[in-house]
Amino acid sequence: MIKAVIVDDEPKAIQGLSWELTNFSSDIEIVHTFSNPEEAIGYLNKNTPDCLFLDIQMPTMDGFQFLEKLTNRDFPVVITTAYDEYAIKALKHEAIDYLLKPIDSDDLQDTIKKIKKFNSKLTENSKIEEVLLSFNQKFDKKKITINTDGKLIFLDIDDILFVESDGNYSTIVTETKQKIVITKKLKEVDAILPDNYFFRIHNSFIVNLNKIKEFVKSEGYVIMESNHKIPVARQRKSDFLEKL
Repeated sequence: MIKAVIVDDEPKAIQGLSWELTNFSSDIEIVHTFSNPEEAIGYLNKNTPDCLFLDIQMPTMDGFQFLEKLTNRDFPVVITTAYDEYAIKALKHEAIDYLLKPIDSDDLQDTIKKIKKFNSKLTENSKIEEVLLSFNQKFDKKKITINTDGKLIFLDIDDILFVESDGNYSTIVTETKQKIVITKKLKEVDAILPDNYFFRIHNSFIVNLNKIKEFVKSEGYVIMESNHKIPVARQRKSDFLEKL
């Protein structure tokens, strides 16, 4: 069953689309609907449905602005619109499909196939990542596997300077000043980094202990080999000193 979310500023449009989706297909369950885009963004940044049906024309923000505000995009997006002119733009914004209102049952069935194919690939990629991660944990203690931008990166832990939190995302900063953005919270990244090399010195930062150049006790921050200054949280200071 595909658990879907609908975002449309018009309640009547939501009712109509819900009716069409559930009557044209037994594969879709509507788990949430929103007429307020901001509320929908808050929900989607914390929850991952199997699919989002998004109206493109909303007064407070259009569908494309809506997508740019999402920090969580681990689900397929289907644009719903009464105007065919939006089709190309929709696909450029990584929507897997678009549906013209009123929705045709044959078009909907084709869209459902695309949704299932998309989610199947996500599941396969997740399984591959789990296998590679398990391999690295057992046999290669010096590398971690990172899934980003549709590819797997095998990153040497000696190349990592620090990791910074950005809500549902984390940014890995390397010695070459490369910034790798991944869709994992900092606590998830912390779980895959070896604790004999790394320490979470702040709610927003994990540092490579071997890359610390100085610790300024009076002001409560460390200076990395790259000259980045990173704060040390008071409640983590004693544990951090023990690590050093």
